[in-house]
Amino acid sequence: MSLQADVSATFTADGAESFHVDAAFEVERGESLVILGPSGSGKTLLLETVAGFHPHDGPVTLDGRQVSGTPPEKRDFGFVFQDYALFPHMTVTENVDFGSRYHDDTRDSADLLAELGVGDLAERHPPTLSGGEQQRVALARALAIRPEVMLLDEPLAALDVPTRQSLRDDLADVLADVTAVYVTHNRTTARALADRIVIMNDGQVVQSGTPEEIFERPSSAMVADFTGSNSIDLADAPSIRAALDLASDGVAAIRPEAITVGNDGDVDGTVERVVREDATNRVTLAIDDVTVEVFTDRTPDVGDDLWLTLPSDRVHLCSGRAESIPA
Repeated sequence: MSLQADVSATFTADGAESFHVDAAFEVERGESLVILGPSGSGKTLLLETVAGFHPHDGPVTLDGRQVSGTPPEKRDFGFVFQDYALFPHMTVTENVDFGSRYHDDTRDSADLLAELGVGDLAERHPPTLSGGEQQRVALARALAIRPEVMLLDEPLAALDVPTRQSLRDDLADVLADVTAVYVTHNRTTARALADRIVIMNDGQVVQSGTPEEIFERPSSAMVADFTGSNSIDLADAPSIRAALDLASDGVAAIRPEAITVGNDGDVDGTVERVVREDATNRVTLAIDDVTVEVFTDRTPDVGDDLWLTLPSDRVHLCSGRAESIPA
C-alpha cells in the first residue's frame, strides 16, 4: 500500500505566530520513510495532518484513493504517539483492543503483546509501566487494527539510552515489511530505520533520498550540519581548499568519520576540544578560520597539532551557509 501526501496547512496556537507547513512525500509499499529535521521544523504537524488530525489543503491518498476528507479513525493508519497516549483507566489488553471499536478485522492482543515482549503485562494499567513498556503497548495498539500505514511520532524520544536502543532494534524488525512514516530528530535512529529519508526545515521538505544520499551528499550546509557532517566554508579555509585542489569557493561537506588522523596528512589543525563518545573521541580542531570535527582513538590534549587526511571521494560540495541548527 503506497501513501502519497502533498499538504499545506497553517497552525496557530495560544496566540503564537502562525506556522505554515507545505510539504509533499511518497512512501512505497513496505517502505520505511523517516522524516528527519530539527525541533520546530514541522515534522509532527506534517504527520498529524496526514493522519487527519488537522484541516489542510492538498491530497492524501492510499494507492490512489483519496482519504483527505476521511476522519482519522477511518484512514487505516496506525498512529504511535511520542507520549504514548494510553488510556490510564484501561488495562493493557483493553488499550490494545480499543481499535476494535472502529475496525472489524483486528489482531489478537495477547499475540501482539507476546511478540513485543510484554505479554506478562496484559492486566496491568499504563501508570504502573515503565516508559519502554508503555511504548511497546502503544505500538501493539497501533498494529492491532492491521493498518495500511504506520505513522510514528518520535516514539523513542522520552526513553533512556539503553531502552531506546533496545526498542529501536525491535522497531527495525516490526517495520521491516510495513509501510511506515517515522518522525524523529535523531539521526542515529533515522539511519537505523530508514529506507528513505525526508529532511524538513521551516515547514518544508529541503531534501529527500536514501540514507547514503542524505548523509554523504547533503544538498545544503543546513542538511550537512544537521546530519552531523562538517560543513566547511572554503573561503575561510584556504588550507583545506588547497589540499582538496578545489578551484572555487563554496561549502564542502565531509563526514567526521571519513577523516583520518595521523602523523602526517593533507592538512594540520590545532585541537580545541576533546569529547569522549562511547569507544572513541570526538575531536574539534581549528584550521584557518574554520573548525573541523573528527573521530579518533587518540586522546590528544587541547593545543596539540594533528594531521588530517581528507579523502576526496568523500567530499561533497553543497550550497548555502547555515546558521546553528538546534538538535
